[in-house]
Amino acid sequence: MAGIYVHIPFCRQACLYCNFHFSTLLKQKNDLIDALLKEIIRTTTFAGNETIATVYLGGGTPSLLETKELNAIFNTLHSKFSIASDAEITLEANPDDISPGKLRMWKQTGINRLSIGIQSFFEEDLKWMNRAHNAQQAMRCISEAQDAGFSNLSIDLIYGTPTLPDDHWQRNVEKVTGLGVPHISCYALTVEPKTALHQLIHKHKMQDTDPEQQARQFLQLIQWLTGAGYEHYEISNFSLPGRRSRHNTSYWQGKPYYGFGPSAHSFNGIDTRSWNIANNALYIKSIREEVLPVEKEVLTETQKINEYIMTSLRTMEGIDLDLVQLKFGEHMAGNVKKKAGRFSQERIFIANDFIRLTDAGKLFADGIAAELFED
Repeated sequence: MAGIYVHIPFCRQACLYCNFHFSTLLKQKNDLIDALLKEIIRTTTFAGNETIATVYLGGGTPSLLETKELNAIFNTLHSKFSIASDAEITLEANPDDISPGKLRMWKQTGINRLSIGIQSFFEEDLKWMNRAHNAQQAMRCISEAQDAGFSNLSIDLIYGTPTLPDDHWQRNVEKVTGLGVPHISCYALTVEPKTALHQLIHKHKMQDTDPEQQARQFLQLIQWLTGAGYEHYEISNFSLPGRRSRHNTSYWQGKPYYGFGPSAHSFNGIDTRSWNIANNALYIKSIREEVLPVEKEVLTETQKINEYIMTSLRTMEGIDLDLVQLKFGEHMAGNVKKKAGRFSQERIFIANDFIRLTDAGKLFADGIAAELFED
């Protein structure tokens, strides 16, 4: 089964830390939706009769879309693809967009899962990040979504900001678990190049992040959530048993997925990755000229093993050496195991032909993965 990702590149305002492709100029929205629908219709499918197991509308802020726009997207997807009756259909939503009326509308379009960008329940954090919502909206939207029948919820939280002391971080986590939210995604604030936050820190107009604080709050997070019965199934993701994100899990498992919209990526599940141009005006222009604005690459065997190492090491299952041997050969599996053996048991443990990170090792996941890569 395959997945579908639809990128909606519009936001009401820019968060200081964001480096995703988005625009606050909504005047292009109608033209872009038209182009998006045409891209879906014109795309070439990987396998003619495959079933779609997950659909994910991300961004940007897809909760900005009107009813007719969402209906047009879903109608077009259903006309092109066979979408499973039990498909997980997720909409990313900001708290300031959530209301009883919108929630009812989203249910009617077939959306059955919400991923809500809370980030924090404290006003000072939200203002520092330049979020569009306030603390009151952050609290209210969760209960409104639950009252509307959205039991499948995911909440985003950010830690490691200069405005977030440990006791506030704990209260953020406890508020989400206390509401019975089944899925929580937590990210350390990252200062990405070319973002507004990077420029402000560089000009000494804002305080930089503290790596020690971020590491401490990450380890606290693991302790609190696993203690509350959540599985730490991927470095940034926690869920109650059986409530993982099916869509994101398919990425980590190397399953095929289609990406629609500017900057969206696709993968055929074997060896070919493609991505759309990250420019709204050029995306619209290309589609109008009946040219799909896409670039492609065919992955080498080295790229494929390295991608497997990178993604699987982030999960609680870890690297499956039997699978590496099956897909890439006994020599490759031996190389990976030998390199992993150089790390101390404080960072990595190897058992039953699986290589997994310890909690302390998860702080260095990218660096450890790079050490395991094939050259």
